[in-house]
Amino acid sequence: MSSPPSRLRNILSHLLLPQHHSSPDHPSHDGGGRPPQPLPHLAQLSPTFFLERAAAIEPHAEAVYHLTANGRVLRRSYMELADRARGLAYYLRKKGRKRVGILAPNTPAFLESIYGVVAAGAVMVPVNYRLKQEDVAYILAFAEVDAVIVDREFEGLLEGFRGRYPEVEVIVDLDTGGATEGALCGPYDEAVLEGLKYDRETGAKGWGDLVSRTVADEDDMIAIPFTSGTTSKPKGVIYTHRGAYLAALANVVESGLNVPDGRCKYLWTLPMFHAVGWTFPWSVCAVRGTHVCLRKIDYPLIWKLLKQEGITHFNAAPTVNTLLCAHKDAEVLPRPVRVTVAASPPTAHLFEQMMNLNLLPVHVYGMTETYGPITRGYVLPEWDALPRHEKYANMARQGHGFLTSLPIRVIKPDEPEGVVVDVAKDGKEIGEIVFSGNICCKGYYKDPEATRKLFAGGVLHSGDLAVWHPGGSIQIQDRAKDIIISGGENISSVALESMLVEHPDILEAGVVAVPDSHWGERPKAYLTVKEGKEDSLRGQDVIDWAKHQSAISKFMVPREAEIVRELPKTSTGKIKKNVLREWAKKGTPREVKVGGE
Repeated sequence: MSSPPSRLRNILSHLLLPQHHSSPDHPSHDGGGRPPQPLPHLAQLSPTFFLERAAAIEPHAEAVYHLTANGRVLRRSYMELADRARGLAYYLRKKGRKRVGILAPNTPAFLESIYGVVAAGAVMVPVNYRLKQEDVAYILAFAEVDAVIVDREFEGLLEGFRGRYPEVEVIVDLDTGGATEGALCGPYDEAVLEGLKYDRETGAKGWGDLVSRTVADEDDMIAIPFTSGTTSKPKGVIYTHRGAYLAALANVVESGLNVPDGRCKYLWTLPMFHAVGWTFPWSVCAVRGTHVCLRKIDYPLIWKLLKQEGITHFNAAPTVNTLLCAHKDAEVLPRPVRVTVAASPPTAHLFEQMMNLNLLPVHVYGMTETYGPITRGYVLPEWDALPRHEKYANMARQGHGFLTSLPIRVIKPDEPEGVVVDVAKDGKEIGEIVFSGNICCKGYYKDPEATRKLFAGGVLHSGDLAVWHPGGSIQIQDRAKDIIISGGENISSVALESMLVEHPDILEAGVVAVPDSHWGERPKAYLTVKEGKEDSLRGQDVIDWAKHQSAISKFMVPREAEIVRELPKTSTGKIKKNVLREWAKKGTPREVKVGGE
């Protein structure tokens, strides 16, 4: 029988990661003082390997379709995509870059950077190009970048940052596809070519010498995406190799990217800067799909691509799907397209509209702190026997935890900090959604106090309020600050918005609380209307409909409804309730008003 210390070391050897196995008794140790060897049944996970693997299996498969900034159609194979990412990696390694900002729309250069930056052993910092110049400068400085890859259209956003940090290298991508078909031009392409040359001159080691199939520690940082920062400075969220790998594989399964009789064609409507595109830059390469890149949301172009390019999947917020369904080019597609829907709670009405066009919604929910989606609303066969509206209402629930996550929970919101008590699974008691498991972020970059609050009680706090149904699925009610308390009744702005958009002429709705001398608070609705109804529909018409024709409870009916040209939204399509509250307090800016009472 072995001694107690020996048995203890054997137990520890099963618990520690391979690089930590240092005991002389461990089989990876040769007894001669040399460092341990990796165990053959364990490898450090990194999603960067998905590109190297795809190029090795199907080098000539189409990896990228893109309409460039100068209107050229660009197509690249997996071999070309991998070569360009590899060239960028060696360029960044040659220059010694460790933290690289990416400021670009959904272009091939952004996709290549997601792989090339990490393969170089650096950390990527994706930046929202819709931010103000000072916010972009804050993010890049806070993240301590030593290089920035920027699309030429957004180079002006770096003006303030470059003035303060002239030593930071700026690499500009022209996104022109070259002066002639297949030609290369501009600083970004020159950097790629210089990196490929550097690889050849230093032994032509290719992917084998990059951070792709091997990474020192899968818990190391891979990216620092930032939160939207609507009420405070944006927070940098720490993503790890392991978390990104497992989130990407979950999205392959949950969004059905592994097409059985072909390969997926994924349309990039979701910004790549947002939570690294919900990890889909890795997911699509994992199944050797085609990335159909899109510089901006262009509804006629989206419908053209859906009809002509055989798109099989895209991800979009409810607001994008709402406007897509309402567009004049909308028509029933000949074959289904899976649409992963998230960002803000969708309505049953939207899902019915999408299904009628052969756009099949995959309803997910998450946040930047969970690599994007972490729950899915699974459609159950028995729902086919339900009344149509009830079936779509069930589909609008946020559902259950992802395949690579732990089960989602809803906890009582009024307990002391750190105390975690589940609410009843009765579909009635409201609590806060919390997460735990593999696809939670590691924390906030350089912000230990915010990280402590995020993980109080050993769970990741979302700040979103929901009920927990008997079957285990969750359904969002509101964020705590968006609940309207009117005469002692709690009114969910989400639920009221869902009912208001069932009006035949309403496109979108945003609801906030306004003061009321009698009831304390009451709801006010801001509405956008369908094309052709801008001048004929009044706010009072909607209120009358809500009172007499809708299923809206009387205590929930807004006393005010204002019709505006557009609702203020974040870069991911969420309605900015803080802006609506300002409108309610100070008056709606005249440039967005087109009607009302």
